Amino acid sequence: MPDARAADLEAALDRLTHLHPKRIDLSLGRTNRLLAAVGDPHLRLPPVVHIGGTNGKGSTTAFLRAFLEQAGYRVHVYTSPHLVRFHERIRLAGSLIDSATLVELLERVERANDGQPVSFFEATTVAAFLAFAEVPADAVLLEVGLGGRFDTTNVVPRPAATAITRISMDHMQFLGDTIEKIAAEKAAIAKPGVPMVVAPQKSDAAVAVLIQAAEAADAPLHLAGRDWSVVPAADGFTLHTAAGDRPYPRPALPGDHQFANAATAIRLRDLLAGFDIPEDAVRRGVASVEWPGRLQRLTRGPLSALLPADWELWLDGGHNDSAGEVLGQWLGGLDPRPLHLVCGMLESKEPQAFLRPLAPFARSIRTVRIPGEEASLPAEALADHARAAGLADVAAADSLDAAVFAAAQGAGRSGRVLICGSLYLAGRVLAANG
Repeated sequence: MPDARAADLEAALDRLTHLHPKRIDLSLGRTNRLLAAVGDPHLRLPPVVHIGGTNGKGSTTAFLRAFLEQAGYRVHVYTSPHLVRFHERIRLAGSLIDSATLVELLERVERANDGQPVSFFEATTVAAFLAFAEVPADAVLLEVGLGGRFDTTNVVPRPAATAITRISMDHMQFLGDTIEKIAAEKAAIAKPGVPMVVAPQKSDAAVAVLIQAAEAADAPLHLAGRDWSVVPAADGFTLHTAAGDRPYPRPALPGDHQFANAATAIRLRDLLAGFDIPEDAVRRGVASVEWPGRLQRLTRGPLSALLPADWELWLDGGHNDSAGEVLGQWLGGLDPRPLHLVCGMLESKEPQAFLRPLAPFARSIRTVRIPGEEASLPAEALADHARAAGLADVAAADSLDAAVFAAAQGAGRSGRVLICGSLYLAGRVLAANG
Protein backbone atom coordinates (compact mmCIF):
# COMPACT_ATOMS: atom_id res chain seq x y z
CA MET A 1 0.00 0.00 0.00
CA PRO A 2 1.43 3.45 -0.91
CA ASP A 3 2.46 5.65 2.00
CA ALA A 4 -0.15 8.44 2.06
CA ARG A 5 2.19 10.81 3.92
CA ALA A 6 5.35 10.08 1.90
CA ALA A 7 5.16 13.35 -0.04
CA ASP A 8 4.56 15.36 3.15
CA LEU A 9 7.53 13.64 4.78
CA GLU A 10 9.86 14.34 1.88
CA ALA A 11 8.76 17.98 1.86
CA ALA A 12 9.38 18.37 5.60
CA LEU A 13 12.80 16.74 5.41
CA ASP A 14 13.73 18.88 2.41
CA ARG A 15 12.75 22.09 4.23
CA LEU A 16 14.92 21.13 7.19
CA THR A 17 17.98 20.65 4.98
CA HIS A 18 17.92 24.35 4.05
CA LEU A 19 17.85 25.89 7.54
CA HIS A 20 21.63 25.86 8.00
CA PRO A 21 24.29 26.57 5.36
CA LYS A 22 26.56 23.72 6.48
CA ARG A 23 25.67 20.03 6.25
CA ILE A 24 27.72 19.35 9.41
CA ASP A 25 28.38 22.02 12.05
CA LEU A 26 29.10 20.46 15.43
CA SER A 27 27.55 22.46 18.27
CA LEU A 28 25.15 21.97 21.18
CA GLY A 29 23.89 25.55 21.34
CA ARG A 30 21.30 25.27 18.56
CA THR A 31 20.14 21.90 19.87
CA ASN A 32 19.63 23.18 23.42
CA ARG A 33 17.74 26.22 22.11
CA LEU A 34 15.40 24.05 20.05
CA LEU A 35 14.92 21.50 22.82
CA ALA A 36 13.86 24.30 25.17
CA ALA A 37 11.40 25.53 22.55
CA VAL A 38 9.65 22.13 22.44
CA GLY A 39 9.60 21.54 26.20
CA ASP A 40 12.95 19.82 26.85
CA PRO A 41 11.89 16.27 25.94
CA HIS A 42 15.45 15.01 26.52
CA LEU A 43 14.83 15.47 30.24
CA ARG A 44 11.76 13.19 30.18
CA LEU A 45 13.19 10.03 28.63
CA PRO A 46 13.29 6.44 29.86
CA PRO A 47 16.79 5.24 30.90
CA VAL A 48 19.23 6.10 28.11
CA VAL A 49 22.25 4.12 26.91
CA HIS A 50 24.53 6.43 24.90
CA ILE A 51 26.80 4.61 22.42
CA GLY A 52 29.71 6.30 20.63
CA GLY A 53 32.85 5.25 18.78
CA THR A 54 33.91 4.88 15.16
CA ASN A 55 33.31 1.26 14.17
CA GLY A 56 30.65 -1.01 15.62
CA LYS A 57 28.23 1.57 17.12
CA GLY A 58 25.29 0.30 15.12
CA SER A 59 26.06 -3.38 15.69
CA THR A 60 26.54 -2.86 19.44
CA THR A 61 23.23 -1.00 19.56
CA ALA A 62 21.54 -3.81 17.64
CA PHE A 63 22.87 -6.43 20.06
CA LEU A 64 21.70 -4.51 23.13
CA ARG A 65 18.28 -3.95 21.58
CA ALA A 66 18.03 -7.68 20.90
CA PHE A 67 18.88 -8.51 24.54
CA LEU A 68 16.34 -6.06 25.93
CA GLU A 69 13.58 -7.14 23.58
CA GLN A 70 14.24 -10.82 24.19
CA ALA A 71 13.73 -10.04 27.89
CA GLY A 72 10.37 -8.41 27.14
CA TYR A 73 11.32 -4.73 27.32
CA ARG A 74 10.05 -2.02 24.98
CA VAL A 75 12.97 -0.17 23.43
CA HIS A 76 13.33 3.15 21.60
CA VAL A 77 16.36 3.35 19.27
CA TYR A 78 18.00 6.27 17.47
CA THR A 79 20.66 5.52 14.84
CA SER A 80 22.13 7.21 11.77
CA PRO A 81 22.49 7.36 8.88
CA HIS A 82 19.58 5.44 7.39
CA LEU A 83 20.12 3.04 4.52
CA VAL A 84 16.93 3.23 2.46
CA ARG A 85 14.23 5.18 4.35
CA PHE A 86 14.59 7.92 6.96
CA HIS A 87 12.21 5.96 9.23
CA GLU A 88 15.08 3.54 10.01
CA ARG A 89 16.64 6.19 12.26
CA ILE A 90 13.79 6.21 14.79
CA ARG A 91 12.43 3.01 16.32
CA LEU A 92 9.56 3.49 18.76
CA ALA A 93 8.95 0.70 21.31
CA GLY A 94 9.96 -2.00 18.84
CA SER A 95 8.67 -0.65 15.52
CA LEU A 96 10.00 1.86 13.00
CA ILE A 97 8.24 5.20 13.28
CA ASP A 98 5.34 5.61 10.84
CA SER A 99 5.18 8.46 8.33
CA ALA A 100 2.18 10.22 9.86
CA THR A 101 3.82 10.41 13.29
CA LEU A 102 7.14 11.47 11.81
CA VAL A 103 5.60 14.25 9.72
CA GLU A 104 3.69 15.58 12.74
CA LEU A 105 6.88 15.61 14.86
CA LEU A 106 8.98 17.29 12.19
CA GLU A 107 6.36 19.98 11.63
CA ARG A 108 6.21 20.65 15.39
CA VAL A 109 9.98 21.05 15.46
CA GLU A 110 9.89 23.26 12.38
CA ARG A 111 7.27 25.57 13.90
CA ALA A 112 9.18 25.80 17.19
CA ASN A 113 12.40 26.58 15.38
CA ASP A 114 10.71 29.48 13.56
CA GLY A 115 13.19 29.66 10.70
CA GLN A 116 16.33 29.98 12.84
CA PRO A 117 19.56 28.28 11.74
CA VAL A 118 19.58 24.60 12.70
CA SER A 119 21.20 21.63 11.02
CA PHE A 120 19.21 18.74 9.57
CA PHE A 121 20.63 16.31 12.14
CA GLU A 122 19.87 18.66 15.01
CA ALA A 123 16.24 19.14 13.97
CA THR A 124 15.59 15.47 13.32
CA THR A 125 17.27 14.45 16.59
CA VAL A 126 15.02 16.83 18.50
CA ALA A 127 12.04 15.22 16.74
CA ALA A 128 13.30 11.82 17.90
CA PHE A 129 13.58 13.07 21.50
CA LEU A 130 9.97 14.27 21.30
CA ALA A 131 8.86 10.84 20.12
CA PHE A 132 10.87 9.05 22.81
CA ALA A 133 9.42 11.29 25.55
CA GLU A 134 5.81 10.85 24.42
CA VAL A 135 5.64 7.15 23.50
CA PRO A 136 5.98 4.81 26.53
CA ALA A 137 9.02 2.52 26.57
CA ASP A 138 11.48 1.01 29.03
CA ALA A 139 14.79 2.17 27.53
CA VAL A 140 16.34 4.43 24.89
CA LEU A 141 19.39 3.35 22.89
CA LEU A 142 21.01 6.51 21.56
CA GLU A 143 23.74 6.24 18.94
CA VAL A 144 26.15 9.16 18.56
CA GLY A 145 26.01 10.68 15.10
CA LEU A 146 29.53 12.11 14.74
CA GLY A 147 32.21 12.51 17.38
CA GLY A 148 30.68 12.93 20.81
CA ARG A 149 31.57 16.19 22.56
CA PHE A 150 29.46 18.42 20.29
CA ASP A 151 27.26 15.75 18.76
CA THR A 152 23.56 16.59 18.98
CA THR A 153 22.87 13.45 21.03
CA ASN A 154 25.20 14.60 23.82
CA VAL A 155 22.53 16.59 25.67
CA VAL A 156 21.15 13.89 27.98
CA PRO A 157 22.54 14.95 31.38
CA ARG A 158 22.68 11.54 33.03
CA PRO A 159 22.38 8.39 30.88
CA ALA A 160 22.07 4.98 32.52
CA ALA A 161 25.33 3.92 30.81
CA THR A 162 27.65 4.93 27.97
CA ALA A 163 29.88 2.95 25.63
CA ILE A 164 32.78 3.66 23.29
CA THR A 165 33.26 1.14 20.49
CA ARG A 166 36.47 0.81 18.46
CA ILE A 167 38.02 4.17 17.55
CA SER A 168 39.59 4.69 14.13
CA MET A 169 40.76 7.49 11.88
CA ASP A 170 37.55 8.92 10.41
CA HIS A 171 35.91 12.33 10.00
CA MET A 172 39.31 13.93 10.61
CA GLN A 173 38.12 17.25 9.17
CA PHE A 174 35.74 17.56 12.13
CA LEU A 175 37.37 15.58 14.95
CA GLY A 176 41.12 16.06 14.52
CA ASP A 177 44.00 14.52 12.61
CA THR A 178 45.33 12.14 15.28
CA ILE A 179 43.83 9.14 17.04
CA GLU A 180 44.32 10.95 20.36
CA LYS A 181 42.25 13.95 19.24
CA ILE A 182 39.51 11.72 17.87
CA ALA A 183 39.44 9.63 21.05
CA ALA A 184 39.10 12.77 23.16
CA GLU A 185 36.07 13.88 21.16
CA LYS A 186 34.47 10.42 21.42
CA ALA A 187 35.17 10.13 25.16
CA ALA A 188 33.41 13.40 25.92
CA ILE A 189 30.11 11.53 26.26
CA ALA A 190 31.38 10.33 29.68
CA LYS A 191 29.24 11.62 32.56
CA PRO A 192 29.86 11.77 36.33
CA GLY A 193 28.87 8.56 38.05
CA VAL A 194 27.68 6.94 34.82
CA PRO A 195 29.41 3.62 33.97
CA MET A 196 31.28 3.68 30.66
CA VAL A 197 32.13 0.49 28.75
CA VAL A 198 35.08 0.68 26.36
CA ALA A 199 35.34 -1.94 23.63
CA PRO A 200 38.65 -3.49 22.50
CA GLN A 201 40.83 -0.84 20.87
CA LYS A 202 43.66 -1.13 18.36
CA SER A 203 45.48 1.97 19.66
CA ASP A 204 47.17 2.21 23.05
CA ALA A 205 47.21 5.98 22.59
CA ALA A 206 43.42 6.01 22.25
CA VAL A 207 43.07 3.84 25.36
CA ALA A 208 45.21 6.27 27.38
CA VAL A 209 42.97 9.16 26.32
CA LEU A 210 39.82 7.20 27.20
CA ILE A 211 41.15 6.33 30.66
CA GLN A 212 42.08 9.95 31.31
CA ALA A 213 38.68 11.20 30.11
CA ALA A 214 36.78 8.72 32.30
CA GLU A 215 38.83 9.74 35.34
CA ALA A 216 38.31 13.44 34.62
CA ALA A 217 34.55 12.91 34.31
CA ASP A 218 34.42 10.65 37.39
CA ALA A 219 32.81 7.95 35.22
CA PRO A 220 33.33 4.34 36.38
CA LEU A 221 35.31 2.72 33.56
CA HIS A 222 34.91 -0.86 32.34
CA LEU A 223 37.82 -1.26 29.93
CA ALA A 224 38.34 -4.14 27.53
CA GLY A 225 41.74 -5.72 28.02
CA ARG A 226 41.88 -4.60 31.64
CA ASP A 227 38.50 -5.29 33.23
CA TRP A 228 37.09 -7.75 30.71
CA SER A 229 38.06 -9.58 27.54
CA VAL A 230 36.47 -11.57 24.75
CA VAL A 231 38.00 -14.81 23.43
CA PRO A 232 36.86 -16.58 20.22
CA ALA A 233 35.72 -20.17 20.66
CA ALA A 234 34.92 -22.97 18.22
CA ASP A 235 31.17 -22.38 18.47
CA GLY A 236 31.07 -18.71 19.47
CA PHE A 237 32.98 -16.66 22.02
CA THR A 238 33.70 -16.43 25.73
CA LEU A 239 33.39 -13.27 27.79
CA HIS A 240 35.92 -13.19 30.63
CA THR A 241 35.32 -10.95 33.65
CA ALA A 242 36.43 -10.96 37.27
CA ALA A 243 33.19 -12.82 38.06
CA GLY A 244 34.13 -15.70 35.74
CA ASP A 245 33.83 -16.89 32.16
CA ARG A 246 30.56 -16.89 30.21
CA PRO A 247 30.17 -18.70 26.87
CA TYR A 248 27.94 -17.34 24.10
CA PRO A 249 26.92 -18.66 20.68
CA ARG A 250 28.23 -17.34 17.39
CA PRO A 251 26.46 -14.05 16.60
CA ALA A 252 23.93 -13.96 13.78
CA LEU A 253 25.95 -11.07 12.28
CA PRO A 254 28.86 -12.53 10.24
CA GLY A 255 32.50 -11.84 11.07
CA ASP A 256 34.60 -12.50 14.16
CA HIS A 257 34.71 -8.74 14.83
CA GLN A 258 31.11 -9.07 16.00
CA PHE A 259 32.36 -10.95 19.09
CA ALA A 260 33.69 -7.65 20.47
CA ASN A 261 30.50 -5.77 19.59
CA ALA A 262 28.34 -8.44 21.23
CA ALA A 263 30.59 -8.51 24.31
CA THR A 264 30.43 -4.72 24.61
CA ALA A 265 26.64 -4.91 24.57
CA ILE A 266 26.72 -7.69 27.17
CA ARG A 267 28.87 -5.56 29.48
CA LEU A 268 26.35 -2.72 29.06
CA ARG A 269 23.58 -5.15 29.97
CA ASP A 270 25.55 -6.15 33.09
CA LEU A 271 25.68 -2.51 34.21
CA LEU A 272 22.08 -1.47 33.55
CA ALA A 273 20.46 -0.95 36.94
CA GLY A 274 16.80 -1.85 37.29
CA PHE A 275 16.65 -4.25 34.35
CA ASP A 276 16.25 -8.03 34.54
CA ILE A 277 17.85 -9.45 31.40
CA PRO A 278 18.53 -13.17 31.97
CA GLU A 279 21.37 -15.03 30.31
CA ASP A 280 19.03 -17.00 28.08
CA ALA A 281 17.63 -13.71 26.70
CA VAL A 282 21.19 -12.55 25.96
CA ARG A 283 22.05 -15.79 24.18
CA ARG A 284 18.86 -15.65 22.11
CA GLY A 285 19.67 -12.04 21.24
CA VAL A 286 23.22 -12.89 20.16
CA ALA A 287 21.92 -15.67 17.93
CA SER A 288 19.06 -13.69 16.35
CA VAL A 289 20.31 -10.09 16.05
CA GLU A 290 19.78 -8.28 12.74
CA TRP A 291 21.59 -5.21 11.37
CA PRO A 292 21.31 -4.57 7.59
CA GLY A 293 24.24 -3.46 5.48
CA ARG A 294 26.93 -5.04 7.66
CA LEU A 295 28.28 -8.17 5.97
CA GLN A 296 24.82 -8.86 4.67
CA ARG A 297 24.41 -11.60 2.09
CA LEU A 298 21.97 -10.71 -0.68
CA THR A 299 20.28 -13.86 -1.93
CA ARG A 300 17.49 -12.44 -4.08
CA GLY A 301 16.59 -9.33 -6.06
CA PRO A 302 17.70 -7.73 -9.35
CA LEU A 303 21.37 -7.38 -8.40
CA SER A 304 21.62 -10.99 -7.22
CA ALA A 305 20.02 -12.10 -10.47
CA LEU A 306 22.95 -10.63 -12.42
CA LEU A 307 25.25 -13.35 -11.04
CA PRO A 308 25.31 -17.07 -11.81
CA ALA A 309 23.30 -19.23 -9.41
CA ASP A 310 26.35 -20.57 -7.57
CA TRP A 311 27.83 -17.13 -6.84
CA GLU A 312 27.50 -15.19 -3.59
CA LEU A 313 26.69 -11.47 -3.35
CA TRP A 314 27.68 -9.68 -0.12
CA LEU A 315 27.21 -6.10 1.06
CA ASP A 316 29.07 -4.12 3.72
CA GLY A 317 28.95 -0.41 4.57
CA GLY A 318 32.43 -0.20 6.15
CA HIS A 319 34.49 2.74 4.90
CA ASN A 320 37.66 3.34 6.97
CA ASP A 321 40.93 1.62 7.83
CA SER A 322 39.49 -0.43 10.69
CA ALA A 323 36.58 -1.57 8.55
CA GLY A 324 39.04 -2.65 5.87
CA GLU A 325 41.03 -4.65 8.42
CA VAL A 326 37.86 -6.35 9.67
CA LEU A 327 36.76 -7.22 6.14
CA GLY A 328 40.25 -8.55 5.37
CA GLN A 329 40.12 -10.81 8.41
CA TRP A 330 36.70 -12.09 7.38
CA LEU A 331 37.84 -12.73 3.82
CA GLY A 332 40.89 -14.60 5.11
CA GLY A 333 38.63 -17.10 6.83
CA LEU A 334 36.51 -17.92 3.78
CA ASP A 335 36.98 -20.67 1.23
CA PRO A 336 39.34 -19.57 -1.53
CA ARG A 337 36.85 -19.04 -4.36
CA PRO A 338 37.55 -15.91 -6.45
CA LEU A 339 36.54 -12.60 -4.88
CA HIS A 340 35.53 -9.55 -6.91
CA LEU A 341 34.98 -6.15 -5.32
CA VAL A 342 32.50 -3.43 -6.24
CA CYS A 343 33.37 -0.23 -4.39
CA GLY A 344 32.09 3.32 -4.03
CA MET A 345 33.32 5.84 -1.44
CA LEU A 346 32.82 9.41 -0.30
CA GLU A 347 35.38 12.11 -1.05
CA SER A 348 36.04 12.61 2.67
CA LYS A 349 37.32 9.05 3.18
CA GLU A 350 40.77 7.50 2.67
CA PRO A 351 40.27 4.82 0.02
CA GLN A 352 43.77 3.36 0.07
CA ALA A 353 43.68 2.74 3.82
CA PHE A 354 40.34 0.97 3.42
CA LEU A 355 41.25 -1.07 0.33
CA ARG A 356 44.79 -2.12 1.21
CA PRO A 357 43.71 -4.97 3.57
CA LEU A 358 41.36 -6.27 0.86
CA ALA A 359 43.93 -6.33 -1.95
CA PRO A 360 45.44 -9.76 -1.14
CA PHE A 361 42.04 -11.42 -1.51
CA ALA A 362 40.51 -9.65 -4.51
CA ARG A 363 40.75 -10.92 -8.08
CA SER A 364 39.32 -7.66 -9.44
CA ILE A 365 37.62 -4.41 -8.45
CA ARG A 366 35.04 -2.32 -10.26
CA THR A 367 34.63 1.20 -8.88
CA VAL A 368 31.40 3.19 -9.04
CA ARG A 369 30.13 6.63 -8.19
CA ILE A 370 27.55 6.35 -5.41
CA PRO A 371 24.21 7.05 -7.12
CA GLY A 372 22.58 10.29 -6.04
CA GLU A 373 25.41 11.28 -3.67
CA GLU A 374 27.08 14.61 -4.47
CA ALA A 375 30.03 13.91 -2.17
CA SER A 376 30.91 10.63 -3.89
CA LEU A 377 34.35 10.09 -5.35
CA PRO A 378 34.20 9.76 -9.13
CA ALA A 379 34.62 6.15 -10.22
CA GLU A 380 37.81 6.95 -12.14
CA ALA A 381 39.43 8.66 -9.14
CA LEU A 382 38.54 5.72 -6.88
CA ALA A 383 40.03 3.36 -9.47
CA ASP A 384 43.33 5.25 -9.21
CA HIS A 385 43.27 4.80 -5.43
CA ALA A 386 42.55 1.09 -5.87
CA ARG A 387 45.62 0.66 -8.07
CA ALA A 388 47.74 2.53 -5.53
CA ALA A 389 46.42 0.20 -2.82
CA GLY A 390 47.77 -2.81 -4.70
CA LEU A 391 44.66 -4.11 -6.46
CA ALA A 392 44.88 -5.65 -9.91
CA ASP A 393 42.27 -5.78 -12.70
CA VAL A 394 40.89 -2.36 -11.81
CA ALA A 395 38.24 -0.56 -13.86
CA ALA A 396 35.61 2.13 -13.38
CA ALA A 397 32.02 1.11 -14.08
CA ASP A 398 29.12 3.25 -15.22
CA SER A 399 26.61 1.79 -12.74
CA LEU A 400 26.08 -0.71 -9.95
CA ASP A 401 24.42 -3.12 -12.36
CA ALA A 402 27.35 -2.92 -14.76
CA ALA A 403 29.88 -3.40 -11.96
CA VAL A 404 28.16 -6.49 -10.52
CA PHE A 405 27.56 -8.00 -13.96
CA ALA A 406 31.18 -7.43 -15.00
CA ALA A 407 32.50 -9.30 -11.97
CA ALA A 408 31.29 -12.68 -13.22
CA GLN A 409 32.25 -12.26 -16.86
CA GLY A 410 34.88 -14.69 -18.00
CA ALA A 411 35.03 -16.45 -14.63
CA GLY A 412 35.51 -20.17 -14.94
CA ARG A 413 34.06 -21.21 -11.58
CA SER A 414 31.85 -19.95 -8.78
CA GLY A 415 32.93 -16.86 -6.91
CA ARG A 416 31.68 -14.08 -4.71
CA VAL A 417 31.15 -10.35 -5.10
CA LEU A 418 31.52 -7.94 -2.19
CA ILE A 419 29.99 -4.48 -2.56
CA CYS A 420 31.67 -2.15 -0.08
CA GLY A 421 33.06 1.28 0.78
CA SER A 422 30.15 3.32 2.13
CA LEU A 423 26.93 3.09 4.12
CA TYR A 424 25.44 5.44 1.53
CA LEU A 425 26.34 2.95 -1.19
CA ALA A 426 24.90 0.15 0.94
CA GLY A 427 21.61 2.02 1.14
CA ARG A 428 21.51 2.52 -2.64
CA VAL A 429 22.27 -1.19 -3.12
CA LEU A 430 19.46 -2.29 -0.79
CA ALA A 431 17.04 0.05 -2.55
CA ALA A 432 18.13 -1.11 -6.00
CA ASN A 433 17.92 -4.74 -4.96
CA GLY A 434 14.39 -4.38 -3.65
